[in-house]
Amino acid sequence: MNALDLSLVHTGTIIEEDILTLGQLCRACGVHADWVITLVEEGIIEPDGRELHLWRFSGGNVVRVRSALRLQRDLGVNLAGIGLALDLMEELDLLRAQLNTRGACPSE
Repeated sequence: MNALDLSLVHTGTIIEEDILTLGQLCRACGVHADWVITLVEEGIIEPDGRELHLWRFSGGNVVRVRSALRLQRDLGVNLAGIGLALDLMEELDLLRAQLNTRGACPSE
């Protein structure tokens, strides 16, 4: 991923298949590496790679980190709450998508 691509991620274009290093993820989300490491330790995001210097993150992790940041900053949610809230929001999105594929009106 080059600087132009990172700029696009930072402004809102996120491609799930994009692979980011820890540094790129931090720059895209405007956070410190220590905070991202804490999110990994809490299981809120999951990198590919076993060791810190080998970690790679998908574009979907950008969404989770940015959402986690908003939950903490705007609502004061702690890490456990952030993980739960993000999981519930993803489940809600999945359920909405399933309803949309079945049509606007659920069968009675």
